Amino acid sequence: MLKTEIHNRPEIFTIWSDEIERRIDPSFYRPQFKELEKIFTKGKYKIKTLKDIAEKIASGATPLSGGNAYTSKQDGIPFIRSGDIRADKTIAFDDLLYIKKEIYQIKLKSSQLKKGDVLIAIVGATIGQVSLYDYEREANINQAIALVRVKKDINPEYVKEYLLSNIGQNQLNKIKRPVARANINLDEVGSIKIPIPSITIQNEIVAIMQKAYEEKRQKETEAQKLLDSIDDYVLGELGIKIPEVKNEMIFVVESDEIEDKRIDPKAYLEKPKAILKSIRGSKYKTKELSKIVIESIAGEWGSDPLSTENMEGYVLCNVLRNTNFDNQFNLNFDNVAQRLMVKTKFNKIRLKLGDILIEKSGGSPVQPVGRVALIKEDKQEYAFSNFLQCFRINQEECLPEYLFAYLKAIYGLGYMEYVQNQTTGIKNLIMEEYLSIPIPFPPLLLQNKIAEGASFRREKAKKLQQEAEELLEQAKRKVEEIIE
Repeated sequence: MLKTEIHNRPEIFTIWSDEIERRIDPSFYRPQFKELEKIFTKGKYKIKTLKDIAEKIASGATPLSGGNAYTSKQDGIPFIRSGDIRADKTIAFDDLLYIKKEIYQIKLKSSQLKKGDVLIAIVGATIGQVSLYDYEREANINQAIALVRVKKDINPEYVKEYLLSNIGQNQLNKIKRPVARANINLDEVGSIKIPIPSITIQNEIVAIMQKAYEEKRQKETEAQKLLDSIDDYVLGELGIKIPEVKNEMIFVVESDEIEDKRIDPKAYLEKPKAILKSIRGSKYKTKELSKIVIESIAGEWGSDPLSTENMEGYVLCNVLRNTNFDNQFNLNFDNVAQRLMVKTKFNKIRLKLGDILIEKSGGSPVQPVGRVALIKEDKQEYAFSNFLQCFRINQEECLPEYLFAYLKAIYGLGYMEYVQNQTTGIKNLIMEEYLSIPIPFPPLLLQNKIAEGASFRREKAKKLQQEAEELLEQAKRKVEEIIE
């Protein structure tokens, strides 16, 4: 049975004509937004709007000078766009654009930032993201961000935390226009309602959230250390030590080294050769990956269900894509494409317990292809796209869990950078070379020990990450109880 998403938002509802305010788009009047008004009418604190408590509400602009407006980090002023606000609400200064000082001082004067400005993303994919500019350095923003500079009797940290709460986010969701490029205008930003408790309670709320953020950071740091240790653990158990090798920009290769092989320089650099030499020097015998793969299956994208009239001989199935991989080598089954596929093809590529999926096409400018995932439970309702490859292996000599941990460790060494090519905007794994990767073969008992050790670290890290999120949610619930 195919699982489908269940929406708890009614798509058809009615409102009275006297309920219509300044907007006529249906999203603005969704029933769940009516619950917001109950909070504001029953609360014990005075309700104001952001406009009431702000000295200034403004958005930035993109310099009309185009490329000539920008300069180096050393000579320029940070220019913050909505995508520069990290998930932890800090600013990614290392990745910013920098504008010339004369542009900042003359053309973008109205959106110059001060410490304590609340920043709200008001356009695009990150709409509703909120941060606090908590820095002394000069900076500016583009038109996708609104700054709210609050009056001196209001704690700006409280305003930020309120806007990040469910109450604040629901208001932002209400006023945003759900068009191709979602947006909120400055008048609507100013109309956001906010309860104003005493400064003592504002400070208490800020303290609760700061404590939660710090505890969350600590758990996430511990989780990341565990995740970072997995590859070293796997390679260490196999006796593989990778030397520090620097690739030379200019080097010489003998002609017999490239006979019937690739001719691009990347294949003959010192680092990939050192990695392979270290693996073959393991204390266990090695085999090429191709020698243990009993089936190598190419994926299929299928057809769009909405544009296919004759569905005879087809099956509607879930199809995993690159976007279902995360950078911790997990698969996300929550957002899976549904496609029509010829039944005979689907029966061939439907996933089984123990299958290993390889990302063979895709990647990004900073991320090679070759991410790997393990199918840990029966997923026979699922297939996979043509950007992925499925390996089924001889499990009598190699455990899938061990091979997954090993291939992940090889990816972590950066080896995939040398077994991919790029003829267009898409990177492609050179499958012949990937299948020639040497695999050390310890006894099955040790394979199982390595797999369990890696899995234990991953599960412990996952638990810490979940605990970190729950700590933050508990703090948010406590704050909302105070506000309500």
